[in-house]
Amino acid sequence: MLPDARMRPASSRQAGGSAQSFLVEHYRPGITADAFRAAIARVRSSAAAMRRDGSPVRCVHATLVPEDEAVLSVIDAASSDQVEQLFARAGVRVDRIVTALAHRGKQDTRRNESEEA
Repeated sequence: MLPDARMRPASSRQAGGSAQSFLVEHYRPGITADAFRAAIARVRSSAAAMRRDGSPVRCVHATLVPEDEAVLSVIDAASSDQVEQLFARAGVRVDRIVTALAHRGKQDTRRNESEEA
């Protein structure tokens, strides 16, 4: 059975097929929202520097889960080695990196009832 067409590796969404998506897990007891924002700012800055150097790395999304004291990041890169390099440059410890699939759902195009009135 073929997977849903909306669920595919990043490589199928990007020219050349050289990048893929990775889910990066970070477990940080006591992490605060400010510390989360600062760490992700460093990751995004490091990703921009790596792109200038020719590495196709992009921080797609990051989420802080306070109850679990965890940060989950989605990174597009050519390899997990590039993801490791990204976080090392940013000074952010990584607990786990796994290949991930991205799901890009259709936007809800239904009109708001007040718009139809």
